[in-house]
Amino acid sequence: MPSKRTTGVTGSKPMKADQSLDIEQIWHLFHKTHEDRYRNLLMEHYETLVRYTAERLHAKLPDKVEIDDLMSAGIFGLMDAIDAYDPKRGVKFETYCAPRIKGAILDELRSMDWVPRLVRARAHQVAKATHALELNLGRKPEEEELAQELNVDMEEFNRLQRDAKAVGLVSLSTRCNEGDSDKDICEIDVIKDQRSEDPLIEAQKRDLKNLLTKGLSRAERLIVVLYYYEEMTMKEIGATLDLSESRVSQMHSSIVARLKAHLTTRKREFAVQS
Repeated sequence: MPSKRTTGVTGSKPMKADQSLDIEQIWHLFHKTHEDRYRNLLMEHYETLVRYTAERLHAKLPDKVEIDDLMSAGIFGLMDAIDAYDPKRGVKFETYCAPRIKGAILDELRSMDWVPRLVRARAHQVAKATHALELNLGRKPEEEELAQELNVDMEEFNRLQRDAKAVGLVSLSTRCNEGDSDKDICEIDVIKDQRSEDPLIEAQKRDLKNLLTKGLSRAERLIVVLYYYEEMTMKEIGATLDLSESRVSQMHSSIVARLKAHLTTRKREFAVQS
């Protein structure tokens, strides 16, 4: 994780000359001189508090969150606590620094999350109302019932729903390893490609289409294709073929009756062959 600012730490190893100092002496020297070497010794001494807080928070987070990132953020919180701590207030440093370390880690987590806190709050609001209505009604609630439960109009409810869906979006680079495999597998590796077509299903659709339209006139074939494949209404089909809606409906009923008779005959043929 990139550094947000210069920490003032001048080295990762403790200074040998100060090894004999106890923590109270280091605090005294730091408040007297504000030298970086004494700040470094204090940060090394209290680093275990950062790790403890980071590990507790990490246990509740997804695997994609690295504990090292939490530790780095917590170090900034620890450094701020050391600089701002005033022993004259009569509060132990461990008590004083704990919320600062946790706050710095939580701030880092929020910066890693692209979804605003208000959006997440709205999503939680919708989910809570949905769960309550499901318990009371014994079924999935309608949108109007949810809007009434939330005491909002439909326009505001639709906005809440859009926000709730946004929370469910995930990064394509999110790891989703399952099992003991060492290979990193991301969402983009397993997501279904909606543009690809199954050759077997496409062949079955083509054969079914040919079977349904076999023996029909051009107008009848168009009615079948436009109604069942293009999902047009009877009125739209009538406008396309320059026919009245009632005439299209009449022809559709006739086609369906003939197809049923044809399929019944084919079924009997298959039964005899088997």
